[in-house]
Amino acid sequence: MVIRFLAILAVTAFAGAAAAAEDDDNYDQISLFGTVLERVRADHVAEPEVEALIEAAINGMLSSLDPHSAYLSPRSFKEMQVQSKGEFGGLGIEVTMENGVIKVVSPIDDTPAFRAGLKPGDLITHIDGDVVLGLTLSQAVDRMRGPVDAPITVTVRREGEAPFDVTIVRAVIQIQSVRRRAEDDVGYIRITSFNGNSLTGLEKAVSRLKQEIGDGLKGYVLDLRNNPGGLLEQAIAVSDAFLERGEIVSTRGRDKDSAQRFNAKPGDIAGGLPLVVLINEGSASASEIVAGALRDHRRAIVMGTGSFGKGSVQSMIPITGHGALKLTTARYYTPSGVSIQGKGIVPDIEVKQAVLSPVEARRRTREADLPGALDKVEQPEAEEEAKPAAPFDYQLTRALDLLRALSFYTGDASH
Repeated sequence: MVIRFLAILAVTAFAGAAAAAEDDDNYDQISLFGTVLERVRADHVAEPEVEALIEAAINGMLSSLDPHSAYLSPRSFKEMQVQSKGEFGGLGIEVTMENGVIKVVSPIDDTPAFRAGLKPGDLITHIDGDVVLGLTLSQAVDRMRGPVDAPITVTVRREGEAPFDVTIVRAVIQIQSVRRRAEDDVGYIRITSFNGNSLTGLEKAVSRLKQEIGDGLKGYVLDLRNNPGGLLEQAIAVSDAFLERGEIVSTRGRDKDSAQRFNAKPGDIAGGLPLVVLINEGSASASEIVAGALRDHRRAIVMGTGSFGKGSVQSMIPITGHGALKLTTARYYTPSGVSIQGKGIVPDIEVKQAVLSPVEARRRTREADLPGALDKVEQPEAEEEAKPAAPFDYQLTRALDLLRALSFYTGDASH
């Protein structure tokens, strides 16, 4: 008994010593940072601004973790909070960083950037003639924002083309995230991003479409193409609107006890009518959650091309008096337990957009291609082939055809 007690005591002592050694090592590293900061402040040829140095060090630390962790200055944090409510000033693009330059994930419909012709995959190398290389994502975004009606010129590098300048006039971006129209006997609903108005907009769209089309309504097309994501709670609410029961999405982090599961409540806003979801390479994050949930529950057929693959959760951690920390803390998993991160949502039926030019037909960059991305997965290069120009939305046309066919067969089965 004494021997067993001594053994336990020895193990406990060893664990305590190991923890103490780890703490000492951490203190040494923090001390190293302080030493370097002091030497720079005292001896650099130009007197540096200490606050800027520390912020740069924090951003360097966070950017080494993954492409989405970042420090937000008090001004950036406030603007982010305004943006999530559905109104903000700027150009209207969702961006990330790749190899030191800004990569456009997706332009938001009917914004200055969208009207100027920016496309998913475009690289912004200069802002008003100043190089982007060396800036953090937050700093680059700050420079693109500015007074409403003030012009900004960005230099764009697009695959297969020489770099070119685009002048865009900043505007207050008022995002009506949900739009709808009747496609004869089918209701078409487009969600451009997930902000605080998305569920309300969806409910209004469905109600209006039911009134406009009437008893002949055959189903809905939910268009999430080039939807860069947004609020998790709205993605869950939109998914829940079409589901009667079951898990919508789960999040799992390093701490197993922090796992969360979000489930649907009874009630299908579409009344069980067929549903087709359209996605493409610009569909990211929250839009991937919706597509994955509806597909896994066999509530919808997902059509289009593979999505972006951003399946990580960023938590906003306010730091009193110093903005906020945007830190990747978990991964999203679809109801079937599949991680979205780096893989994206593979459509049930792949349909490429016929209007793509040969240059655009090349595989666009997805989450897994970003430097430092979590769970990188090697993707095969898509074959290049000429695509004939088309005056219509080929993917939508295919979705409408499929939905009408589904309606025909489900209608037969009910007789």
